[in-house]
Amino acid sequence: MNLRAADENRMCNAQEAPRCEPRAALFLDLDGTLIEIAARPELVRVPADLPGLLARLAGGRAGALAVVSGRALADIDRLLAPWQGAAAGLHGAERRRANGTIERTADPGAAAALARLRPILEAVAAEAPGVFVEDKGAALALHYRAAPGRAAALCAAARDLAVQSAAALRLVEGKMVLEFRPASASKGTAIAAFLGEPPFRGRAPVFLGDDATDEDGFAEVNRRGGLAIRVGPPGGSAACFALPSVAAALSWLAAGRSG
Repeated sequence: MNLRAADENRMCNAQEAPRCEPRAALFLDLDGTLIEIAARPELVRVPADLPGLLARLAGGRAGALAVVSGRALADIDRLLAPWQGAAAGLHGAERRRANGTIERTADPGAAAALARLRPILEAVAAEAPGVFVEDKGAALALHYRAAPGRAAALCAAARDLAVQSAAALRLVEGKMVLEFRPASASKGTAIAAFLGEPPFRGRAPVFLGDDATDEDGFAEVNRRGGLAIRVGPPGGSAACFALPSVAAALSWLAAGRSG
């Protein structure tokens, strides 16, 4: 399934992000939202004051802040140390609650489909200079930021592969990346799970994201009457509010507009 954009009837003409209520539950994507995207995932640079900012924002909400990312939990923790609050990794396939307990979703069908797909994607990357596979274990991402001229061919090939694994996997076409992840996991389901637990329960949700992988989260937040905020240049999205860049998102948070 291609999640490049939400259904037409869910599109919004994004407005500038408004002030957020102090009691709101904050959900924050990582790459492209809190940190700038790099040529390779391991090359990102984390702003020195980001862990402290997250700690202050979470503290002001009794812990009702979660990072919701396509990265694994271990990678999120490595990047944001010493902060280690609530977080969802691998698009919700693994989730750390505010109390520190960790929940991982077992999906044998998705694991088998990824095992079949892994050598195929590795072969595709081997034949395309500048293309590489990021193996997240419970998800596979084909990056082509260094080979933009191959976008059309790679997208066509990925869509063909997605059809073959449609029952178990979803294809997300992001910013210069094609990601296959379990159909059972999404940022929307992760946000919904957090909102059913303390300290998130009873709070209006706010979700900042930047990419196609965040559309499920935007849709869930919209359904609950919260604020869905897209970070980056204008584009088709279910998010009804916008911030123009990572720097703008960090300033919005640091200025206390989120509480």
